[in-house]
Amino acid sequence: MNPGGIIEPGAAALPLHADDVRALPESELVAAAVDISREIERLETLRVAAVAEIDERAVSFDAIGFRSVKLWLASTTLLEVPAAARILALGKALRRQPEIADAYDNLRISADHAGLIAKFCERPPRGMPDEALDSCRNVLLDCATGTTATTDTLRGTIAKLERIFESDDLPASEDTDRNELHASKTLNGRVAVKGDFDSVTGEMLLTALSALTKPRNPVDDPAGMRTPGQQRAEAFTDVLRHYLNSGAAPIEGGERPHLSLHVSARDLARTKASGHDQQAGSDEQSPRRASANASAGAGVNTGAGRGRGTGDSNPFDDADVAWMPWMGPLTIESARRIACDCDLTPIVMKDGVPLDLGRTTRTVSKKQRRALVARDNGCAFPGCGAPPAHCEGHHVKHWADGGPTDLDNLVLLCRYHHRLLHHSHWEVEIGTDRHPWFTPPSSVDPYKKPIPAHNRAGPLAA
Repeated sequence: MNPGGIIEPGAAALPLHADDVRALPESELVAAAVDISREIERLETLRVAAVAEIDERAVSFDAIGFRSVKLWLASTTLLEVPAAARILALGKALRRQPEIADAYDNLRISADHAGLIAKFCERPPRGMPDEALDSCRNVLLDCATGTTATTDTLRGTIAKLERIFESDDLPASEDTDRNELHASKTLNGRVAVKGDFDSVTGEMLLTALSALTKPRNPVDDPAGMRTPGQQRAEAFTDVLRHYLNSGAAPIEGGERPHLSLHVSARDLARTKASGHDQQAGSDEQSPRRASANASAGAGVNTGAGRGRGTGDSNPFDDADVAWMPWMGPLTIESARRIACDCDLTPIVMKDGVPLDLGRTTRTVSKKQRRALVARDNGCAFPGCGAPPAHCEGHHVKHWADGGPTDLDNLVLLCRYHHRLLHHSHWEVEIGTDRHPWFTPPSSVDPYKKPIPAHNRAGPLAA
C-alpha cells in the first residue's frame, strides 16, 4: 500500500481496506472505484482461465470428496454452485473460441457478453454458411466492446443476424434445439427462472397461463388487485401443482416427484396465539417428526434432519424452521399451511437418528375432499369461488393442535386464500349452519362482521 493508503490512478495492485477507502478524498475515491472495478474484471478473467485449465487437465477431486470442478470451486470459495457452473461453462467455451477469449482477456467485453457471443458462434442459425461465421463474430464483438455496450443491444444484434440467416425449412422461432430453461436459487432463498422457447412451446405456455389468469373483480377478490406478473406467477404455480398431482410425472428415487418438507412436530403444533410448544406426541429426548406429501405432492417431515451441505449438523437442530430438500429453510407458518392437506409420515428421532418410521396417512382423504367439493363448490373465501381443482383443504383448527380432520373442521381454499388465512388476521370458522364463515381483520372491517362462504352469499343460497 502507498503511504497514507493512497493509490495511483491505473494502479495494477490495489491493497486497500475498507477503512482506507473511506479516508480517500473525493477525487481519489472516484479514481479508486474505477481502478478497483478494472482489477476485479482482470482477476475474473484469470479465474475463468484457471478453472477451465483445471477442467481441461482432468484434475481429480475424488480423493477429497468432490464429484466435479464446479462443486470443488463452490465448496472452497464463497461462490454458490450455479455461479461456479457459469464460470466453468464460460471458460470451456472460450477455450473453443480464441477470438472471443482474446477480447474477454483484454477486458474489452464482459463475461456475460462473452458468453452470449460464444453461444451464438457455437450454435449459429441453421441457414448461416460457415464462411459467414467470422464476420458475424466480429460484428458481435464490436457491438459488445466498451463501457457503453449493453446486453439489450447485443441481443438485438443477435436477433437480427438470426433473422438474416433463417432457413426456409426451420426458422429460429421454431427451432426446439435452441430451447433453454434456467432455474437458479437466489441469495434470498427464492428461485429465478429464465427461459427461451420456440413458438409452439411458447404458445402452450401462454395458453396454460391465460386460462389461469382471467380478470377478477378487485372489489370482491383481493387477488384481482395483483399485477399481471404476480398473476402469471400464481398461474405457473398452479400448472406445476396440477402436473405433480396428476401422477403423470416419471418416478424418481422410487416414487413420484412430490414436494417434501421436514419440520419438528413441536414447531408444527405451536399455535400462533400461545407461542408455546405443544408436545404433539413427543418428549424431549425423542421428538416426533412427520413427513407429508401435500396437495402439490408435498412432504412434511416433522422431526427429521434439516441440514444440507455442511455434513456435520443435524438439520433439525434449529428450532422454528422447516426445511425443504431443494430450497432449504421455510417458516413454520408456511409449513402449517402445507401440512393442512398432505400425506403425513411420522418419524421418531433421537440425537438426529431415526428410531421409528410410522405409517403414512392422508390428512384429508379423497372421500373427505369429495365432500368438501360438494359443500363449498370451490374456494369458499368470499368473492373467490376458484374451481375445486385449484383448491386445497384447510383445517380450521390445525390437526397438529388437536383439530380433527372431518368436514366440520375443514374448508376448501385456493392457494392464494389458503396462504392469506395462514399469514394474515383473517379468520374462518364453521357456523351453526355447518358452512364456513369468514371474519375480516379490523383493518378491513372495524366491526369484524362475519361473512358467509362464497357459495352462500348469493340469492340462490339465501
